[in-house]
Amino acid sequence: MQSQSAPTHYTPETVLNQSTPLQDYNLYTQDVALQEAVRREGGAWIEAKARELGALLGRQETLYLGELANRHTPVLYTHDRFGHRRDEVEYHPAYHELMRLGVSYATHAMPWREARPGSQVARGALMMLRHQVDEGTSCPLTMTFAVVPTLRIQPNLATQWEPRVLSTTYDPRYLPLTEKEGALFGMAMTERQGGSDVRANISWAVPEGPRGPGQSYRITGHKWFCSAPMCDAFLTLAQTEAGLSCFLLPRWTPDGAHNGFRIIRLKDKLGNRSNASSEVEFHNAWAQLVGEEGRGVATIMEMVRHTRLDCALGSAATLRRAVAEALHHAGWREAFGRRLIDQPLMANVLADLAVEYEAAVALAMRLARSFDAAENDEAEKLFSRIVTPVAKYWITKRAIAVTTEALECLGGNGYVEETPLARLFRDVPVNSVWEGAGNIQALDLLRAMRKEPAAMEVVIDELRQARGQQPLYDAHLANVEQELHSGAVSEAGARRLAEGVALAIQAALLIQHAPEAVATAFCAGRLGEGRRFGFGGLPDGTPFGAILARAWPA
Repeated sequence: MQSQSAPTHYTPETVLNQSTPLQDYNLYTQDVALQEAVRREGGAWIEAKARELGALLGRQETLYLGELANRHTPVLYTHDRFGHRRDEVEYHPAYHELMRLGVSYATHAMPWREARPGSQVARGALMMLRHQVDEGTSCPLTMTFAVVPTLRIQPNLATQWEPRVLSTTYDPRYLPLTEKEGALFGMAMTERQGGSDVRANISWAVPEGPRGPGQSYRITGHKWFCSAPMCDAFLTLAQTEAGLSCFLLPRWTPDGAHNGFRIIRLKDKLGNRSNASSEVEFHNAWAQLVGEEGRGVATIMEMVRHTRLDCALGSAATLRRAVAEALHHAGWREAFGRRLIDQPLMANVLADLAVEYEAAVALAMRLARSFDAAENDEAEKLFSRIVTPVAKYWITKRAIAVTTEALECLGGNGYVEETPLARLFRDVPVNSVWEGAGNIQALDLLRAMRKEPAAMEVVIDELRQARGQQPLYDAHLANVEQELHSGAVSEAGARRLAEGVALAIQAALLIQHAPEAVATAFCAGRLGEGRRFGFGGLPDGTPFGAILARAWPA
């Protein structure tokens, strides 16, 4: 009788079949789709800096800063120990280091500092890399980036504030502007009774002396959401005798006193925890009018438009980080005798997620190019008018779905706070809500179509360039064109239209610029009667290996 070998025994401390942490990698060189989009859309000159920043951000110690900044959340101090108003928020040093990184690489200012083609694309690439480490610090960086076009409406304010806004020195000290090396901007628009309906605002501004642009006013009222309240100044909305108006409200008055800006409490948020979001009150607060009285929404919309660009870029970035975590895990973990990534159904899921990222980054970067060219190219200006709400609507929603599926790829390991997926899952919905939730974006698309029909034609002309290669795309485009030209889309159908336009633009970009495997998989999975709402429904015969090799180069 042949003897059998004794079974292997393991101690309770033995760890087998666990993936390593995803760290010490280059966020840029591992991202083929982002590299291609940067080159295609005119930002190739940033690649050396993107490689440098990608390596820095992928280090274990840098990734850990994102964990620390979210674990040790901001603390509000309304008063000092003697009872004097203080109104300061204290952040963990990790938050400040991440802010320093973002400012030093000009992710808050590059297009305004670099007067060269492709600066929005270049800045968008760096922003997407930095965003993958921490969502919360992106908020003040984005608002500071977005404020410049609105500041320039009021030249005397631009002259005063721009030099420090464009500084690449991060200066978090709570001091008057004249004593600082750099400045950050926030925004405070919504009130408790109105939300997105800012025309329902009741905060009131009265002039100190002469009325008019650039003049000083005193504001009394409140704001339900004021993000990053330690910024040096805020654009805010308040009513005047002429109607809702836009103001620049600094934390300090010109005579060096604390302004009547009171932080009431910090929001206990689902995610975005490293960033403080607050409720504030204005007690006879000193501010200056930006633009004309009664033109507040039109004045602040340039800032809003640029923040919506960042919502699309930031959601694409979170989507990328989630997919990278899932791919890394699946390349290590084994089940039923094979690596997860080698199992057909998991390969289908991962490839579907990778295709979604390719589509997201293609759309976000194409939108960034339109922001680059809009000043000198009327067609690009019109393109951005239509595509900004579309991209903001669609990418922010798809990022939520992708992050959820990526978490599931890790199973129980993805559902614990030690992994980045739990934080990404909590963080990712904010861009869908911020700067106008889905209904606002879809209705903005309808308004743009009706107000500027030429913009609709610019988009259609670009979409037609991809015809003749994918039958599913051609049929989808015909349906979209019919809806756009009919002019009969109701408010109730605005989301349907926004989705259709988004899918058409993404498909057109992939058909023209991505490998055939990616474009075919996107069209098969998202267009026509065979589309699937869940991930992992790509048709049999899809070259999963080719798609995954692009998504996660060995």
